[in-house]
Amino acid sequence: MSTKYKFIDYDGIYFVSFATVSWVDVFTRPIYSEIFIESVKYCQQNKGLNLHAWCLMSNHVHLVFSRSGRYSCSDILRDLKKFTSKKLIHAIENNPSESRKEWMMNIFRCAGQNNSNNKDFQFWQQDNHPIELFSPLVTFQKIDYVHRNPVMAGIVNEAEHYLHSSARDYLGTKGILDIDILERPMSLEGFVFNY
Repeated sequence: MSTKYKFIDYDGIYFVSFATVSWVDVFTRPIYSEIFIESVKYCQQNKGLNLHAWCLMSNHVHLVFSRSGRYSCSDILRDLKKFTSKKLIHAIENNPSESRKEWMMNIFRCAGQNNSNNKDFQFWQQDNHPIELFSPLVTFQKIDYVHRNPVMAGIVNEAEHYLHSSARDYLGTKGILDIDILERPMSLEGFVFNY
């Protein structure tokens, strides 16, 4: 059995990305972004989620995280995705001003019908591909990648200008989620990461 994309070290730090089915741009509306953010806060307060870096894009999420307490990283991620999928499907379905409702719901319904793991709808793609961050160099390569995502997408010129990210936290300004900041080792100061 391959362990390439599994949570192996119970107390490790992991990078994970997951996307909406068909890469539907759901998080272009503040109401949907807020649901995701509130769900992360819940996992931080009740599930032992230690969030080290994050970025919510229009159709996907990047997290660098670890765990504390009784829940495993796999449990936390499963619960976060399960809860947000139900809550977001309900919000889209019941949003009277959602012009894309029928289109999005058809995509989520079709994905759910084609996946025996779902009852009615599927919101998130199933794959997560957790990558254990086994060294400071790899850890900060991933954190910088997470923070530069909106810059590379042409949304902002500076990573810290993007609201739905922890980039500003790493520059000393409080962002919208509580972050367990990882200290960059002195050996990596001034190290330029190429993208």
